[in-house]
Formats: sequence, C-alpha cells, structure tokens
Amino acid sequence: MRTLLTTLHSKYIHASLALPCLAAYCHDDCGELLIREYTVHEPKESVLAQIVDLDAEVIAFSVYLWNRLATLELVACLKQINPATRIVLGGPEISFEPVTFFAGHPVDALICGEGELPLRHLLSAWQHGLNPTVFPGLRLPDSPEENGQSLFADLDCLPSPFAAGLVDLSRGLIYYESSRGCPYTCSFCMSSLDERVRSFSMGRICADLQLLMEKRVKQIKFVDRTFNYHNERSREIFRLILQHNQSSHFHFEIGAHLLDEETLQLLETVPEGMFQFEIGVQSTLPKTLQQVGRQASLERLAENVRRLQSVGNIHLHLDLIAGLPGEDYRQFLGSINWTAALQPDHLQIEPVKLLPGAPLRTQAKDLGMSFDPYPPYAILRSTDLDYTDLERLRGIGRLLDLFVNSGRFTHLLPVLSHSFKGLAEFLDDLDSFWREHHYYRQSRSLRDLSLLLDDYLHERFSDKTLQQCRELLGRDFARHERVVSGSAPGFFNVRLTEEEMTQVRQRVKQAVSAMERSGKIQYFSAVFEELPDLPGRNVLIFLYQTRTGSGVQVEELILDC
Repeated sequence: MRTLLTTLHSKYIHASLALPCLAAYCHDDCGELLIREYTVHEPKESVLAQIVDLDAEVIAFSVYLWNRLATLELVACLKQINPATRIVLGGPEISFEPVTFFAGHPVDALICGEGELPLRHLLSAWQHGLNPTVFPGLRLPDSPEENGQSLFADLDCLPSPFAAGLVDLSRGLIYYESSRGCPYTCSFCMSSLDERVRSFSMGRICADLQLLMEKRVKQIKFVDRTFNYHNERSREIFRLILQHNQSSHFHFEIGAHLLDEETLQLLETVPEGMFQFEIGVQSTLPKTLQQVGRQASLERLAENVRRLQSVGNIHLHLDLIAGLPGEDYRQFLGSINWTAALQPDHLQIEPVKLLPGAPLRTQAKDLGMSFDPYPPYAILRSTDLDYTDLERLRGIGRLLDLFVNSGRFTHLLPVLSHSFKGLAEFLDDLDSFWREHHYYRQSRSLRDLSLLLDDYLHERFSDKTLQQCRELLGRDFARHERVVSGSAPGFFNVRLTEEEMTQVRQRVKQAVSAMERSGKIQYFSAVFEELPDLPGRNVLIFLYQTRTGSGVQVEELILDC
C-alpha cells in the first residue's frame, strides 16, 4: 500500500514538520510512505495532476487555516477521479469537526490532535487488509464522534525525522519542536486544551539541533508554544546553540515575564542577529487578560523587554490581539501605545480568531462575539467593537507594517506621535486620511508611500511644523533609497548656494578618498533648517555605495553652513 503524506504551504520556503514526524513513526508497519509538499499559490490543476501521478492508494492531508478550503477542493476532485482512493485529513484545522462533516465531504478518516498514534493505527490496519478499530484521535464515517486524543507521555518514543533524513533542509526555514503543550490556558488559543507540557529529552534535542546547525540551516523556528516555560531547560538549549552554532538564526516564542536573572544574563552574550523572540502581550487591560485566562505580569514583561531592548542583540517581535472581550477601540489604542513604548523591533496587530476547539469560540455567543464562519475565523463584531472599529484597527495594523515595522521613518515618527497623544492616535488619524483618499489601493514602494505621506502632512500641518515634518521625511527617505539629483521628491530643499555646492564637492571627494573603493559611489545633497537635532541651516550629504552582493550602503555627512 502506498500512502502520500502531503500539505499546502502558504509559502514555498516553509518545510513541513508534521509530515516527516508522521512518516518517521509510521514507516515500519504501514507500507510505502511518500512525502510531497505544495503551496496554496500553485494552480489547483497542477497540484491535482502531480498527486494523481503518484498513484497512491491513501492520500493524507495536513490541514491548517490557510489551506483548508484549497485542500477540500482537492479532496472532492480526487474522489471524482478515483473513488477507491482513501482520503485522510488531519491537523489543527480538522480536529474539531461536527459529526456531520463526513456527510458533506468524501473523506475516509479524520485524525484529531497529535497524529502519530492514530495514523499508524489506521494505516497499519489498511496495510494488513483489516478494518481499523475504535482508537483515540481517530474518527471514521461509521464512528464520527470525537473520542479524545492519543498523547505520548515520553516524546522520545517518536523517532527524529531529522536523523531519518525526512525533512527538506534546503528551503531555508525549518520548524523544530522541543516540547508539546502549554502551561497556560488562554481561551483564544488551541494550546490551552493541553496544559501538560511534555519535553523531548535534552539528549534528543541536542542531537537534532547539532545536526541542523552542522547543515547550516538558515533559520530554525521553534514551534513550542512557550519555549521558556522552564528556565533551566531553556538555558541549557541556549547554551548548546551558543556553543555549536555556525550560521543559523533561531526564532523562539517566549513568555517574557518568565525570564529570570540568570537567563537574562546569558541572553546578553548572544551574538547580534542570532536570536529572535516573539512575545505575546495581547492586551494591557487586566480585566481582559483575566477574562481570557491569560496569567502574565505586565510589569515583569515590560521590565524584561526593556532589559532585552537595552542590550539590542535580540530581535523583539511583540504581538497584540484586537477584539478580545472587554477592550474597546480607545482602550486598544492605549494597548498599542503601551506596547510601542517598549520599542520592539516589530509590533504586530491581529484580530482575534475564534478557532474551532478553542474555548473562546464556545463562549462567543455569551460574550456577544460574531465571527467569520470560514477560515481564518476572524472576529466581525462584539459588544465592545463593531465591524467598523475592527476594520479601522486592521488599517492601523497595515500602517504599522508600512511605517513603523519597516524601520524607514525613524526620524519622522517620533515627531508625529508627539503631535498627537501617541503613536496609536497618529496612526488612527493617518488611517482616516488613507481611507478618505483610497490610498490602500496604491503602490507601496518607499517613494510612493513618502509622497502619500507628504500629502497627509500638507493637509494636517502648516508653517514651521509642516516644514520640520517634511525635512524629517526627506531625511528618512534619503537614508533608505538613493535620491537622484534632478528627480528628488518635492519635500527636499535642493537650493544650495554656490559656496555650499563647492563645499559639498570637496567634502564628498575627501570622504570617497577615505573609503574602500569596492563599488560605485554616488551622492545627493539637500538643505535642512528645522531638524530637531541639528538647529540652524545644514546641508546633509548622502553617500550611496553600491557593492556586489550587499546592495546599497548609505552614509550621512553633515556640512555645517
């Protein structure tokens, strides 16, 4: 019997972890196993043809938010092409279906929760010509009721898919799990269903990570829900990485409030750029955090984030969730300001998703929450936020990415935030302007964004404030994109005196002679008179050095006038 294990990724760079784990556990008793991975961006006809060509008797799909609809379309086609093909669905998106699911979809089995044990039970029975018996985590058309999960008490019983060579290491991004479960009970998260945190042994973790580091995998993303639930354990893994890493980058989802002094001191030794931490703030309202069952000290979280930020060697990604019960629009703007004040490298806003199986979904009616019945199940309205409020927050999230997370407007943003009550109020006003002028449909190149932002400045400000903001916009622009003399955007003052132009040429000549001449060097100069850190009239010179393989490097020179 040939079984195809497959999934549809959101991006090609992603490599499945679930499929190799399943294959590693099932391989010796379930017939021939194949792994094939596709993306949701490939034409359905192409994916369908490739799957059919493999001539598998069983096709098992790993189903997630981003691929549910596309997967069900493929399933319907595959059953039309060959009704004898057995279809199995598993994964978080398919684990909590109603008993009526089988009546609406031509599926032969559902694997719910952790899939290794029930999938092996199913495939082994089919391999030996038997009908599978009732088994935890396995649902069949003639026994469609949920019947619990099959969980490993000892995760080391699962063979390493990395040691078995089952994971495609060539894609650049590898998912890795060192534990399963989560110690917290946040009602918006499916991980709250399994509070029993189970860890692989340190011997197993060390062997896997050393293999990945020796292979120089570009990025290793830990999928542990709270990686540092145990400080001694997390320190041991950090030390292993620091001792053996060659060129890999690591992503961890952590609870910042859990970091102790010994761990913080260790993290100060991490080379810059090696680690990225994703930290869930979610809300800054105590009543909201209490209502969703999130137990985390905001004071300790803030203290530890500031500590990490002061060192500056770890990329910090902070998350907020819009639409949680008890937090209205203005209160959420306050959460944005509170979190932005921690100066993360990336601040993300996402509307809450009412995931199948998550406690918040079962509480939705009582909480007055309505949500999209189709993936990704985003909230549409609640007693605290109507649809318009939520859409405005989505807009603010997009503007955060364009203007804050991009890191391209670092001089202008503090002044604009100060002009309002805070960053969130500025983004709220910018969102209103953006919608009024339908700018969300426009190009998002730096030049286009800057020109649109210049329109906003003209409409909102005047006189000296307008001039200062336009100069700051110009300074940010010139530091991130080469400006060509003669085609500079209108927010630049290029009216230099003859003496200033002579001094600029001399200064450029001196600077270039002192530089390593390994690429093309160009420059642009403009007058600035209202910069907060440079009072009076100044000419700024921007040197652009283009090097093969490293893009354009920008250096700013100041010519006192």
